[in-house]
Amino acid sequence: MDVDRIVAIDVHTHAEVSEKGETSLSDDLMEASGAYFKAGGHRKPTLTELAAYYRERDMAAVVFTVDAESALGTPGVPNEEVALAAQANSDVLIPFASIDPWKGRAGVREARRLVEEHGVKGFKFHPNLQAFFPNDRMAYELYAALEELGVIALFHTGQTGIGAGLPGGGGIRLKYSDPMIVDDVAADFPGLKIILAHPSFPWQDEALSVATHKPNVYIDLSGWSPKYFPPQLVRYANTLLKDKVLFGSDYPVLTPDRWLADFAELDIKPEVRPKILKDNAVRLLGLGSD
Repeated sequence: MDVDRIVAIDVHTHAEVSEKGETSLSDDLMEASGAYFKAGGHRKPTLTELAAYYRERDMAAVVFTVDAESALGTPGVPNEEVALAAQANSDVLIPFASIDPWKGRAGVREARRLVEEHGVKGFKFHPNLQAFFPNDRMAYELYAALEELGVIALFHTGQTGIGAGLPGGGGIRLKYSDPMIVDDVAADFPGLKIILAHPSFPWQDEALSVATHKPNVYIDLSGWSPKYFPPQLVRYANTLLKDKVLFGSDYPVLTPDRWLADFAELDIKPEVRPKILKDNAVRLLGLGSD
C-alpha cells in the first residue's frame, strides 16, 4: 500500500455479503439496520465493489465481517473471503477478521491461522450480536492469542442500529456494549491494542475515560455523522486524545462521503485533522513501516 498516496484511512467498514450473495444478518435485522441509518443507495456492496469505491476516493479501508453464529444462528461472511479480497486489493483494503468468542479454543486456532496464513491485522468483536460481556473469562484465551500475535481487537461500543425498532430490539441486548467493561480487557492485556468503535452513546464519558487512562486503547468515530458528535468527544479529540482518535465511517450504512463532508464543518484544529483522518491509523496499523 502506498501510504503517501492515500488521503484517509477508514478503519471501520463492513463486508455484508459473500460471493454467494449470503449475508451474515437475517433479513429482518438487515432491514432494521438500514432503516435506522436511513441507508440508501447500494446497501450490500461486494468486496470487489467496496475496494473500487475506496480506490476512486484515494482512500484505504479496514474491512471485516461479524461472526455471531452462536447467538444469531447465521454464519458471517467467511473471514478467508475478506482476507483474499484484501490481498487482491492490497492497495486499498486492510483485512480484519471476526471470531465468535463462544467458539473457545477452536476460535483461538482460527485466529492464529488467519493471522499467520492470511495476514489479518485485527479482529472485530460485536458484544451485542455475539451476546457476551467483553470481560467474560471465556474470551481471555482468544485475547491472549491476539496480544501475542500483535494484532488489534476492535470492540463495538454503545447503542447498535442492528435490531433497532424491531419488537424487543430483535432480542439484541445493549448491556453488553458498555465500554467500561472493555477496561478490564485493557488492564488484563496491556499489550493488546484495542479500538473502541463509535461514539459510545449512552456511555461517551466512559469511553473517553478508558481511552485516556489506558495507553493501549483508541477510539474510532464511525457510525455517527460528525455533526452529532457530543461536545466532550470533540474536545478530547482536539486535545488529550488527538493521537488516539481514528476516522471510521461504518460503510455501507454510512458513507465516507457524508462523514467527511460533515467532519469538514467540525471544529477540529488544523494540526489534528490529518491525525484523525490518516496519521493515527498509519501508526496503529503499522503501515508504511516495511
